[in-house]
Amino acid sequence: MIDLSNAAWRKSSLSGSGNNCVEVASNLPGIVGVRDSKHPTGPALIFTADEWSAFLGGVKSGEFDT
Repeated sequence: MIDLSNAAWRKSSLSGSGNNCVEVASNLPGIVGVRDSKHPTGPALIFTADEWSAFLGGVKSGEFDT
């Protein structure tokens, strides 16, 4: 189990004041955590830095646009 107690969670400033988004923690060595902002004590998804980078690249290039 990965210890996320030192994770610095952040969400996009574009999400406004709502609590209906995801939060990302990228301050942990070699991994990126992603969690539901509505359930901060719930489970988190864990990605390697390379996996997260590939995902962001896909988002920026429109790979997931429908």
